Amino acid sequence: MTSLPYRPCVGVMLLNAHGQVFIGRRKSEAGPEHVDGQHAWQMPQGGIDDGEDPRDAAFRELYEETNVSSARVIAEAPDWFSYDLPDDIIKRSWKGRYRGQTQKWFAMQFEGDESEIDIHSPGNGQHRPEFNDWRWADMASLPSLIIPFKRPVYERVVAIFAPLAGQRVP
Repeated sequence: MTSLPYRPCVGVMLLNAHGQVFIGRRKSEAGPEHVDGQHAWQMPQGGIDDGEDPRDAAFRELYEETNVSSARVIAEAPDWFSYDLPDDIIKRSWKGRYRGQTQKWFAMQFEGDESEIDIHSPGNGQHRPEFNDWRWADMASLPSLIIPFKRPVYERVVAIFAPLAGQRVP
């Protein structure tokens, strides 16, 4: 399976005024690449369309998953981070076309009112909801909430963006 390509993707760490991060709980039907019995929380992320700029994709994905448009980029990870899907999940995810994802991460400052966040009718109702709950979380807690095979990516993202929230990484 290692001959399969990575799916190009973006991730968004959306920070509130208190330095906490938006996380959503993925719906169980989101698929095994996102959810297991204990780990369903994650930051917004999604695929990059052909020819799309990663920064544009980050704003699009944030809007499609959370309805948030009142945000600005405050940092960009210097590298792309990749993870491999476990072998038993590859065949069931993305029609077996990818071995995992390579992700470009952006930190964004949320500048709107929380009433703007609408995970049940994201994109002003134009997109299928992917989350069934959301909350603000401390950045340092994020790696323990994500599905384990994505944890190394979350650890790297937290380490890079921790200064933005004034948090120390354990």
